[in-house]
Amino acid sequence: MRFLCLHGKGTSASIFKSQTATFRPRLPSTYTFDFVDAPFTSAPAAGIDVFYSPPYYAFWHGTSVSAIRASHAWFAEILERQGPYDGVMGFSQGTGLIGSFLLYHQLERPGEPLPFKCAVFFCGGVSLNVVADLGVRVGAAARELDERTKEALQEKAASVKDAKVGDDYWARGLVFDPGEEVDRSDVYGLDFTRVSAGLVVNIPTVHVWGHKDPRYPASVQLAQFCEPSLRKTMDHGGGHDIPRTREVSEGIAELVEWVGMMAEG
Repeated sequence: MRFLCLHGKGTSASIFKSQTATFRPRLPSTYTFDFVDAPFTSAPAAGIDVFYSPPYYAFWHGTSVSAIRASHAWFAEILERQGPYDGVMGFSQGTGLIGSFLLYHQLERPGEPLPFKCAVFFCGGVSLNVVADLGVRVGAAARELDERTKEALQEKAASVKDAKVGDDYWARGLVFDPGEEVDRSDVYGLDFTRVSAGLVVNIPTVHVWGHKDPRYPASVQLAQFCEPSLRKTMDHGGGHDIPRTREVSEGIAELVEWVGMMAEG
């Protein structure tokens, strides 16, 4: 089971490899992971330079649909040149790239097979500009919350520079209720009862998020685009990160092994 792994904006392949270091060894030896750097250099993600040295990269800059779609061409080239891959795994912007690639494939090439069979998503979702471009109504409430969560993420992540050992800086400010029931007619401003069945992602997916992550709504929205019978979700209890506790690592490993088994049929 071979995975292509895409990091978050302002980080790198080596950083994502480090972020996933505690759960990958818990998987069977047949599960392998290729980490690649994004094509553009970038400033560091907020707070990341406290823990990791440069260089840092991004899959795109800005918020335009054209920039995101250009990243899809890069992604497809990597899949063809370095593949085949059984699955893909992304964090933050890497998740957004994979998720948007899947949704455009569903809309524009529904009869063509995907170049991978499963996906694992960490702490991220699809740009609302992409969602709107796909024909889904994106209202003012969804836009306002999206902007507020982006700003809150920058503030929380940057606060690590002033945090003391043991501080749970992710618990400050904007935190979501993990026990809140999802109403498909209003998933943080998006009405999934009106989303075309043609946009539903029909491969096995795993969605790992933390309810202290300001971008939690985007993660939940992405999960709603995926077939319920083929998806599993996990709240790791933290923020915009991958906690390395034994409990979290074991839980993630179980889900990644599950998605691989589902992909193999």
